Amino acid sequence: MNELQTILADSVNGLLAERVTKNLIQSAEDGVWPEALWSELEANGLTRVLVPEAQGGAGGTWADAAIVLKAAGRHVAPLPLAEAVLAHWLLAEAGIAAPDGVLTVMEGDLTLSAGKLSGTARRVPWGRQAAHGVALVGGNLVLASLDGASVAPDINVAREPRDTLTLKDAAAQSAPVALPENALRLYGALVRACQMAGALDYLAAQTVAYANERTQFGKPIGKFQAIQQQLAVLATQAAATGIAADHACASLKKGDAAFEIAVAKIRADDASSIATSIAHQVHGAIGFTYEHGLHFATRRLWSWRAEFGAGAEWAESLGRETIARGADALWPYVTAR
Repeated sequence: MNELQTILADSVNGLLAERVTKNLIQSAEDGVWPEALWSELEANGLTRVLVPEAQGGAGGTWADAAIVLKAAGRHVAPLPLAEAVLAHWLLAEAGIAAPDGVLTVMEGDLTLSAGKLSGTARRVPWGRQAAHGVALVGGNLVLASLDGASVAPDINVAREPRDTLTLKDAAAQSAPVALPENALRLYGALVRACQMAGALDYLAAQTVAYANERTQFGKPIGKFQAIQQQLAVLATQAAATGIAADHACASLKKGDAAFEIAVAKIRADDASSIATSIAHQVHGAIGFTYEHGLHFATRRLWSWRAEFGAGAEWAESLGRETIARGADALWPYVTAR
């Protein structure tokens, strides 16, 4: 870790470990916005980790941001921290000053005309709490005020807000930006892969701890070979996801990292299916109760794997690219990454 990464790790883990409790997550699922915690995260500059220092940010890289995003997943923070990190980065890329308040990203049938944004954005993360939304419309990055937007509330499996927003002539700023047409989905997949890597780390640690505490036939169940084998698989899945996410973030230094991001999201989605199954099998019935904390992570993993493109969608995309290049080009392309 470099100095900035050490500072970020201490800051975000300190804040979230101390303040994200089971009661806070349950309250957030009931619609209570944890405003005090959000204010602390903003005050510590964690939403601006990717913003250049000249624009008031930390001047970090995506490798630095991965630390923040993984912590958000590991502590299952009921906040749009990942979305805000992405939105601030997009605004910095476009040279648009970020406003105060909660930021989110949105996709949908949106049109920009004379500085006004209209249309419908669906499944907007934390849409009801957001003051502004960031979208890509016709090669322009758009920052739109959500004041006055019509909100149709909805949630994902983890009970996080995923709302439908209808805008009519919302005040907006825009600027052309040199990003891929699918930039929101692409970089959204990256932030989800990082969050999922963090949540899988939590799953592995929690499951190992439980296996060493729960006794059966006079000894901890973690001493049984069948359980040990499952724990090894779980740990392997968590480690592989973390490496894939880190590699995707590091690859952005070289420019195009679409291949690495797709691989990271595919790996995270596959790992989530395997790891959540093992975690709940080891925990048994207690892991399914609302009083236990395990489901806060597993439900988020189940939700996040479908967002910004499921693993199957990214796998299909890579498959089509491979066919287009031809079989002889596959191995040289993969090894050159």
